[in-house]
Amino acid sequence: MGRQPARHAANEHGMRKRTKVLIAAACAAALLITGTGIAVLIYRAHINSRINHIDITFPEPPQMPDPTGPSASPAPSGAKAPINFLILGSDSRSSGGDPTDWQYGGQRSDVMMLAQISGDRQTVNVMSIPRDSWVPIEGHGEAKINAAFSYGGATLAISTVQNLTGVAIDHFAIIDFTSFEKLTDELGGVTIVTKKGEQRMNGEQALLFVRDRYNVPRGDFDRVRRQQAWIKAIMSEVFDKDVLKNPLKVGNLINIVLDYSAVDQGIDFDYLAGLAVESRDMRPGAVRFMTAPYTGTGRSPDGKQSIVVLDMPKLDALMEAWRNDTVAEYIAANPDSVPKLDDRPVD
Repeated sequence: MGRQPARHAANEHGMRKRTKVLIAAACAAALLITGTGIAVLIYRAHINSRINHIDITFPEPPQMPDPTGPSASPAPSGAKAPINFLILGSDSRSSGGDPTDWQYGGQRSDVMMLAQISGDRQTVNVMSIPRDSWVPIEGHGEAKINAAFSYGGATLAISTVQNLTGVAIDHFAIIDFTSFEKLTDELGGVTIVTKKGEQRMNGEQALLFVRDRYNVPRGDFDRVRRQQAWIKAIMSEVFDKDVLKNPLKVGNLINIVLDYSAVDQGIDFDYLAGLAVESRDMRPGAVRFMTAPYTGTGRSPDGKQSIVVLDMPKLDALMEAWRNDTVAEYIAANPDSVPKLDDRPVD
């Protein structure tokens, strides 16, 4: 009986020791979680501080008639709405490298793309609108569509595209071509499939390839396809090399994009992070590149300008599917109605 107090004391000592270990482990876990949380907050603040915002007043989109036909099927209960972006590409040779530095008559967007992330966040549709497309521009009569940004900045560019397509624009971005050059070099180059076969290009070579005005048989139509092919090639490099699993590389890519772009006030770290989570299963093959349907080229009414004539019946049909989030079904049913990047290698 005399030894029981000793055993009892030993048990209490062991329990105190295990308790201390558990407390220490809990404290370590708490510090780790807190440290991670602080790191996330610091990174969040870093990203937000580098995002260049443009003060944009989003105009009301035009009222469109109720959809009819197969594309009018109701969305599943609880489905998210698709998200539409208007993306302009500028050239640092004219913008001075600052996408926020807009001045009346100073810049015309060299690239104009309407991009849509589907409601299920599984696919992306990207439609290039040729910069010489002859369209109505509010307050300026008819002109080439790239003049809208020059006349009235982002707001007029948005209203012009909304009036043309009937699609409500949710977000706006303008990106300088310098970012594509630097992204390409950061990835170690890209492979673009051309009629001459696969060509491996660094950033400078890819930029020259896209800017080329003399070796493209179909003028700006082929330049649009080259732009799309370059973007697709960058996306393929990101996924094929598992870049997204390397935080350092991801950080470098993000910083490059932020340094040479500007967006509307609704885009910040939280919005982008949420969209990334929703779209986490998306892959390059789920991105469709196309060009707004056109009948060919022509002359402006005064005969002084070469213009692109859009095929409005085909564009209207495509845009109805776009508004109803049924672009894939429309293209499958009308494969020859929309010029697509995958139709053939780029010239």
